[in-house]
Amino acid sequence: MRSSLVVAVLGLSVSSVAVAQTSNRGFVDIASYLTSEADITAWYTLRSNLTQNFDDICGDTFCEGDYSNIQSLRFRCSVNQRSGNIGQCVWVFAASNEEVNYFTGAITVETQSFTCPIAVAPGTSVSAFLSALSGPSPLYATVPGTGQTVYDNLIGCL
Repeated sequence: MRSSLVVAVLGLSVSSVAVAQTSNRGFVDIASYLTSEADITAWYTLRSNLTQNFDDICGDTFCEGDYSNIQSLRFRCSVNQRSGNIGQCVWVFAASNEEVNYFTGAITVETQSFTCPIAVAPGTSVSAFLSALSGPSPLYATVPGTGQTVYDNLIGCL
């Protein structure tokens, strides 16, 4: 009898969790949210163009200090599945500084990662975001509702 009660309670708990998970449509990665071929292409083109824009200016800007080899790792955004609005975007970078010991030949490596939040106004839809940052130079495009470019968001982060 006792095991029947435990099973019944566990069954109720498990089904309650399943219902909560399916009814709570929270945030997902934007790549998981997009369904149309045009939006998927726009997203991956945006990421590619951001990386290219950054590579084009890195040596003259952010890559002049301790870390001269900053590399873009990934640009990611979260999307609320219910509303289709952007939750947050971040751009992650990595860098290193290597030194060769003159006497021993040993190489010491110092690594650094950077997580740069990109300001997104509350209520910004995926379509408005992708539209505003479309084109060959999204690094210099104004993020909807913020008055800031993606580049502006990197200042002070890198």
